[in-house]
Amino acid sequence: MADSVPSIPSPNSATILPLLPPLPPPPLAPPPPSCHPAEQRPAVPSAAGGRFSSFRCPAMRVTSEFDSESSVFFHKVSCKLFDSLAKIKFSFQNDRGGQIAYPQLGFLTKHFCALYDLESHNALLKGSFDIANFLQVRATHDVKEQKGGVAIITSLANPLYKLEISSSVPSVGLPKTTVQFPLGEVSVERKDQETEKALSISGILKGELLNGVCTALYGDEDLSVRYCYKVIISLPPFVLCILTND
Repeated sequence: MADSVPSIPSPNSATILPLLPPLPPPPLAPPPPSCHPAEQRPAVPSAAGGRFSSFRCPAMRVTSEFDSESSVFFHKVSCKLFDSLAKIKFSFQNDRGGQIAYPQLGFLTKHFCALYDLESHNALLKGSFDIANFLQVRATHDVKEQKGGVAIITSLANPLYKLEISSSVPSVGLPKTTVQFPLGEVSVERKDQETEKALSISGILKGELLNGVCTALYGDEDLSVRYCYKVIISLPPFVLCILTND
């Protein structure tokens, strides 16, 4: 018997092919690198299984002044908080012997200020608010003495020139009038002397001179001149790492 020859399918006949599974989707491209260097820095694991987390400490500012007349140093350390919305300030004085005097701690914002005297355990509160764009009200209050003052400041035709009317609380006389200009101010108030009532004129005139500030003070028919030269040291911000366990 002759070997059977397999039949060749006709080109017109239908051919049934097995169904293949669909191909998987192509892999996704990796995300682009972050623009912030802090996000690219991975956490450093420690031997105990924790990791280090870092945050930027606020910058501190140290200011020192020397008064040649009284041989006293004035020091101030300040630090800004909450994106410069508030500031903490610590100030004190010391003489040639190194004795510290008048230590004061303060918390300052744009419209409120609280100063606490560490020696007398007394606090001085200051506040201000604006009415429209040309009027400002300021107030002060001494907690221990239960005294204070109120002042109203308004701008004149030129915004660089202002008029201030202030009075103590409780009031003891007519209010004090002060005219402020870019280089200083002049004040006029009525004082009760032993025999008669008289007007008292005082003023301040200041300007920059040789990297310092020269100030002329006039009051009670006495004129004095002071020159102040400041040495300011600003410390750069630094990063502090703290170990945390997750």
